[in-house]
Amino acid sequence: MKPIFFVSFLLYFLVSLSRATPDHHEDTGNGGSSIVFTSLGRLDYQFDIFSLPISKLPASKPRETKITDGQSVNFNGHFPSSSSSSSSQTLIQIAGPPEPQPLRLVYVTERNGFSNIYYDEVYYYDDHDLEVSDRVQFPLLELGEKEQRISMKDRPSLVGDYLVYVSTHEDSGEPRTSSAAVYSTELKSGVTRRLTPYGVADYSPSVSPSGNWTAVASYGGKGWHGEIEELSTDIYVFLTRDGTRRVKVVQHGGWPCWVDESTLYFHRRGEDMWWSIYRAILPETGSLSTRSVMIERVTPPGLHVFTPATSPGNKNFIAVATRRPTSQFRHIELFDLRRNEFKELTHLVSPKTHHFNPFISPDSSRVGYHKCRGKEDGIESSTILFLQNLPSPIQDVSLFAFDGRFPSFSPAGDRIAYAKFPGLFVVDLDGQNLRKVYDGNAFCTAWDPIRKGVIYTSAGPNFGSVDTEVDIVSINVDDVDHPTINKLTTNDQNNAFPSPSPDGKWIVFRSGRTGYKNLYIMDAEKGERSVLHRLTDGPWSDTMPNWSPDGEWIVFASDRHDPGNGSFELYLIHPNGTGFRKLVQSGSRGITAHPWFSPDGKRIVFTSDYGAISAEPISNPLQYQPYGEIFTINLDGSDIRRMTHNFYEDGTPVWVGKHIKAVDVVWPEDMPACDFEDLDWLNKMPSQGFEAKAMMIKMIKCGGSL
Repeated sequence: MKPIFFVSFLLYFLVSLSRATPDHHEDTGNGGSSIVFTSLGRLDYQFDIFSLPISKLPASKPRETKITDGQSVNFNGHFPSSSSSSSSQTLIQIAGPPEPQPLRLVYVTERNGFSNIYYDEVYYYDDHDLEVSDRVQFPLLELGEKEQRISMKDRPSLVGDYLVYVSTHEDSGEPRTSSAAVYSTELKSGVTRRLTPYGVADYSPSVSPSGNWTAVASYGGKGWHGEIEELSTDIYVFLTRDGTRRVKVVQHGGWPCWVDESTLYFHRRGEDMWWSIYRAILPETGSLSTRSVMIERVTPPGLHVFTPATSPGNKNFIAVATRRPTSQFRHIELFDLRRNEFKELTHLVSPKTHHFNPFISPDSSRVGYHKCRGKEDGIESSTILFLQNLPSPIQDVSLFAFDGRFPSFSPAGDRIAYAKFPGLFVVDLDGQNLRKVYDGNAFCTAWDPIRKGVIYTSAGPNFGSVDTEVDIVSINVDDVDHPTINKLTTNDQNNAFPSPSPDGKWIVFRSGRTGYKNLYIMDAEKGERSVLHRLTDGPWSDTMPNWSPDGEWIVFASDRHDPGNGSFELYLIHPNGTGFRKLVQSGSRGITAHPWFSPDGKRIVFTSDYGAISAEPISNPLQYQPYGEIFTINLDGSDIRRMTHNFYEDGTPVWVGKHIKAVDVVWPEDMPACDFEDLDWLNKMPSQGFEAKAMMIKMIKCGGSL
């Protein structure tokens, strides 16, 4: 065996530091509550980092190696240089240099509910058998400091004793302004320096081969304008040691990567609407600016090409992710810069799997990427989580991502109702006794607080127009064999988002019966046939109401400040129509939605794009909406707290008066894994003329050698 086990105590100590977090609270019955929300795709990702050889590529199917350990979600890797004198490698060398030399990897992981950056050294049985035999692994960041506990980490690079990465742990303080910034942490001392100026959002850092310069995709002080396809970023470079000498070198570009100290590759969507790779050549002498930098397009139209990767000094080829017109999946390919040819890699290994964000080893012998560890590739999938526990910034409030949409809890807190299109489901809190209680399309769920087993939902198409038929129905799910379904609306218009009053007598909902979506209150048992009262009135959309536990308030989302522009803010109103006031101002064209009262009625949880976007959207799977973080706020509009930090779409939160034990809950039965989609807008293949098609046919060639 390798001498790795001599450092077991060291690893235990380092991992303990990474878990120096607030105590997870048990469900002791002494109070507390829980926030549960939908995190789109997150529980399906099952990402691990894989690698394929570049040098001496066999003519047959190449051998793929799974590098990371199958724990949680692992992505966005980096192969550090073997000559690096980083603190992590110095510590490992205490045990003596192993033979043969290991494969070193730095990457982002989300184990234990935290986003952190890990370092792995992976050892193999021999050069020909690339099955992992041993591993040294530990976190590179200590998460003991309060401001570091809950944040998103991204795009790490290990350069000497310094780790360069993106983090969101410092709040921007402005609505719809991203907190994503680049930091440098000295591993020996733990001292962290912010390299991004305050008021600026930086993404996708890349450190030059010398370590002297860092390039980023930057918003450069502009607030986020709602882009969910291509961010309006420019490329800046600055000194890695302290962030000074910051200069914009490329107007319109993202995901930069260095070949040498004067050559950058990056991606952008061109005027012909194809995503392509470009090269920026920086002047070796003289002033540096966008006017002194030469830009040239590298990859041709006819396919989408993005997230380029380089290795130091290698001007022969780059690695890229592609979406070809002939494939529904993104793949990793090499682009030969001499021959202007593509060479497929991952399509040869797993043609029906998405592959993300390539990176190349310093010696250009290996390309890495992350993908789902699905069974279709002969790899055992990890267990699928029913509830994923996440760190919570609020004492006595546990926080969970849930594998389903529009979750709501029974009054006893022992059952969850949720939608998973099509259909409505009920399941116990431990994932047992899963039942489908409604076959049709439904969205939004709410339990009656008085009548046991009664659930309200919106039956019909979601995102329908104002005159699309959607009905409020109640379902008695305790009628096990044949759940009783009672239709409460009768006007064949768009009626949705029911919320019962705490005494169970009334339902507030939104309806488009007048041509606009306004709020109404009706009888909870007999529906609008008995009593119907209009609560709001105007040429706008009032929607997603939630009734407070004391019955005094109804909170809802509305675009009344600018009807029809797609922006929503939160408002409060008494059930009798008085006391109307704004609760949350979303920022310019912002979206704040799906509010829900805390069990004590003092705070409200909601989902919003208030925190803008934390990573370049093209580097991740599909997220349908730009809003995607969970926040809470006091009833008087004070103390907005960000609960989640990630690149996922987090939505439809519910705040339940039960303190769920802060541990992951696994589905007790096999559930489909890796069931997610790539970005739908990458399916759009721009039209092109005959000459462009001929160029594409000439340049997209598979085969040959590098």
